[in-house]
Amino acid sequence: MATSLLNEYTHKFPAVRGMQAGRPCYIAMCPMRLVPKLFVFDEDVVPPELRAQRRLNESRVPDIAQYLVENPDSYTLSAITASVDGAVNFEPMADTGPAINLGMLSIAMDTQILVNDGQHRRAAIEQAVKEAHELGHDNIPVLFFVDDGLARSQQMFADLNKHAVRPSDSLSTLYDQRDGGSALARYVFDSVPCFTALTDLENNSLSKRSSKLFTLSSIKQASRALLGKTSKDRISKEEMDVAAEYWDAVCSNMRDWQDAMSRKVSTSELREQFIHAHGIGLAALGAAGSDLIRQFPSEWKTKLSGLHDIDWSRSNVKLWRGRAMDNHGKLSKTRSNTVLTANVVRHALGVSLGAEEQQIEDQLNS
Repeated sequence: MATSLLNEYTHKFPAVRGMQAGRPCYIAMCPMRLVPKLFVFDEDVVPPELRAQRRLNESRVPDIAQYLVENPDSYTLSAITASVDGAVNFEPMADTGPAINLGMLSIAMDTQILVNDGQHRRAAIEQAVKEAHELGHDNIPVLFFVDDGLARSQQMFADLNKHAVRPSDSLSTLYDQRDGGSALARYVFDSVPCFTALTDLENNSLSKRSSKLFTLSSIKQASRALLGKTSKDRISKEEMDVAAEYWDAVCSNMRDWQDAMSRKVSTSELREQFIHAHGIGLAALGAAGSDLIRQFPSEWKTKLSGLHDIDWSRSNVKLWRGRAMDNHGKLSKTRSNTVLTANVVRHALGVSLGAEEQQIEDQLNS
């Protein structure tokens, strides 16, 4: 096999040889300009039962490609896993010692190499290299397995994805240094004592026993609503200061939050009894605050005293059913539910409703 392979045209990669489940595997660095030519993704012409991958989600590809193009000096890409449907040859650097697993991997050019994991990275690399040619000289690690047939490739895909867990939005927000909304959330968290004391930085939802009242992801969403920002918008330091000032003033007018800070009341009691102790309450305060600051630029802080007049109790079914809660008393955070909950806050603060908010209000009362 090795002799016939060496007589053919081959792709050659410096590689490290290893073993997994009794089978040899090889890790190599592949120039990104070669990725589209080397790796095949068997999508359109083969039905799912005869494929070893999921269908490509084309909406994900532009975002990854843009990430590569916009961050050429700081991007990070994890390895592609691929199956080689044909002969390979590994020439070690030495016959004994550690170098026996360091060498040159040769793969015949007419061999099919299928992507088991990383098809979106592969497609994004192809798109990014077309736009930024210099990326083609960078490398991506590739883990090569010798193909043992369709059943084995399908099992590899299942195994690779079985234990994959996407990090929570809160944890991503904590670590993401590129996203403006994440920077905003971290700034607000650091600047507002109420949030610093009562925010869970890792989870998107809070357990019944959690000592926290907010999540970092809910602060990000509410603060974006406050500033009227989308996920793509840049956020200035001045805007971050406005957000921090607003949330600090809100906290000063939320007695229950202050009691939770001083441990006069447990956060679990607040979550069980009050709307304001949930993400929809924070989102509503953010949305209403956006209109408050716009309509009362010089006196919005004093207007926040109106928060004392809101009965946030979940037992106030007459007020919250159809707004923050469904007919069964379960909290709901749809777009219309958030608007209707924010309308209660707007009314308490003396903020007039916009056309869209009024239309949604009229639909509730019709």
